[in-house]
Amino acid sequence: MYSFSDVDLNLDHTLDCGQVFRWRREDVDGFEWWVGVVNGDVIRARHDIESGTVLVDSSLPHEFVASYFRLDDDLPLILDSIDNDRYIGEAIQKYHGLRLVRQEPWECIISYMLATASSIPTIKKRISLLSRMFGEKIGEGFYSFPDATSLADADESDICECKLGFRAGRIQKAAQQVADGEFCFDELFEMNYPGARARLMEIVGIGEKVADCILLFSLDKMESFPVDTHVRQVVEKYYSSDEYFDGVVDASIKLSNHKMGEWGRRYFGEYCGYAQEYLYYCWRMRG
Repeated sequence: MYSFSDVDLNLDHTLDCGQVFRWRREDVDGFEWWVGVVNGDVIRARHDIESGTVLVDSSLPHEFVASYFRLDDDLPLILDSIDNDRYIGEAIQKYHGLRLVRQEPWECIISYMLATASSIPTIKKRISLLSRMFGEKIGEGFYSFPDATSLADADESDICECKLGFRAGRIQKAAQQVADGEFCFDELFEMNYPGARARLMEIVGIGEKVADCILLFSLDKMESFPVDTHVRQVVEKYYSSDEYFDGVVDASIKLSNHKMGEWGRRYFGEYCGYAQEYLYYCWRMRG
């Protein structure tokens, strides 16, 4: 076990905001831990109230976990740079300490392909079934996320048993592209945001919103601004008067996700991805 001291990290906000799907709360000896499966291993983490540190129980290296929680991000600087109005300011105040998580690209791609038109509990259930069916057991009740080859070689009927619906064939096709070397994650890290986005959208089942989530949550593209129903509602309610929209954001005229994403980059700047997640979580928690 090891700890992180003097870190601006709120585990509850970070792991509950909807960006990751393999974490859950567990009570152990009267302490509340967050337990998740990351990089083929189990991580347990909690806040130690007395010391103010974040305790971590995992065989994964200290450096890996620090990178996973993006402790290299200068969070005060980032939040100050996006704090442009009272709406984002309210979200920052309520959910300070929410950090974006640096996910593994392959798992992130499949997770967000499974997320289309689905609730968070449903997404979690699909990923759990997929991991149990095709991953490796790594502890009592825990399974690693399946690698691309395992899914590429699987019988599609077995994949369908994971209750993926129409997504099953798309998931297997994406796995085959990765397993065959047609799709390289290293090149996505090296590409600029527009290029990486276009490359991701060559995969059947990845549209604008899913591509933007993958870019933001696993490929270090902080200028990505995913637009889903929640973010669209926030922008329509609070930012429709912005001159960028020229008065066309209302209940009857729907702008494209691309247009709203361009607005997010213009309005919030290079860290607009952080603004998106704070606005998204704040809106979602209001019910």
